[in-house]
Amino acid sequence: MPEARCLRELMPDVPEIMPNSAEKPNPTPLVVGLVYDGLCTFEYGIAAEVFGLQRPDLDHELYRFTSVSINEEWLTAHGGLEIKASGTVTDLEKAHTIVVPGWRGKDEPVPEPLCQHLRTAYASGARILAICSGCYVLAAAGLLTNRRATTHWQYLQHFQSRYPEIDVQDNKLYIDDEGIITSAGSSAGLDACLHVVRCDYGVKVANAVAQRLVMHSHRHGAHAQLIERPVAEINERHGIAELITSLRANLSDQYHIASLAERVDMSPRSFQRHFLSFTGIPVMQWLVQERLTMMCELLESSDWSVETISNKVGFTSTETMRYHFKHMLQSSPSEYRKTLNLLTRPTNRD
Repeated sequence: MPEARCLRELMPDVPEIMPNSAEKPNPTPLVVGLVYDGLCTFEYGIAAEVFGLQRPDLDHELYRFTSVSINEEWLTAHGGLEIKASGTVTDLEKAHTIVVPGWRGKDEPVPEPLCQHLRTAYASGARILAICSGCYVLAAAGLLTNRRATTHWQYLQHFQSRYPEIDVQDNKLYIDDEGIITSAGSSAGLDACLHVVRCDYGVKVANAVAQRLVMHSHRHGAHAQLIERPVAEINERHGIAELITSLRANLSDQYHIASLAERVDMSPRSFQRHFLSFTGIPVMQWLVQERLTMMCELLESSDWSVETISNKVGFTSTETMRYHFKHMLQSSPSEYRKTLNLLTRPTNRD
């Protein structure tokens, strides 16, 4: 059996894994970012920002971070940059988490040595996270066979046709299947990386990391990929953005389309159209997702009852909340909380 790794969130049958008392855990797990020719610098930067940045605002270092290439000493990245990895393949053997940025092309072959290194690392207990088209690397290595996975919406059809043995799920931000994590488009990689931090250190630390990134603290993997998001006019964008900030701060209140439209000086029909354009989903569906996201955070960070949390985030009844929770998260609130209690924080293998 491989060492304990972060288990996917919604897994009611997760077995409890006991730590190996013979090993002394290292408090700073090693995260390795893979680099290769044609590297997407933005996606690599996501990993470096989340796992490699010093965080003096927290009481201890969260991760050690390094980059590894398995071939050339100097590589060419997108944007005309030349880069050189700071680590060696030995770091792959020590890593608790390996991040695979978007691959250089969906039709580009993946070198077998890279595949072998990833298979060996996973078998030894490493958690592996692929951002966007990085899923092609994991698939070539055979790590996604008979697993659930997702990727950017533009690749979904091609990826499924090439790898029919993979359960490709569309319209998901990320999927964690027993330590193999795949994510949608580039920005969804941030959500997947925050999911890793959240599994490792809990919701408060993940929120602190998200705050420094100036982003919403946690979007669970069941959030839809927002495919079409036309840019709103500046005055519309400003009004709806302020409204969204206010709604997030007051989720326990009850809202109606007519009163929300009045707050941004629009007709109900115009408001619904512009809100959909700005967020990608209808306003009432957005409210449900925000309430579920906050509920998930409170299930982890508080000892309040499910009924109390349901009321605090604004659901009109426990039955309504349970319906939406089951529909979106394929779990009950009690099962979700139980799963969080079974998550095992990683220990380094140095």
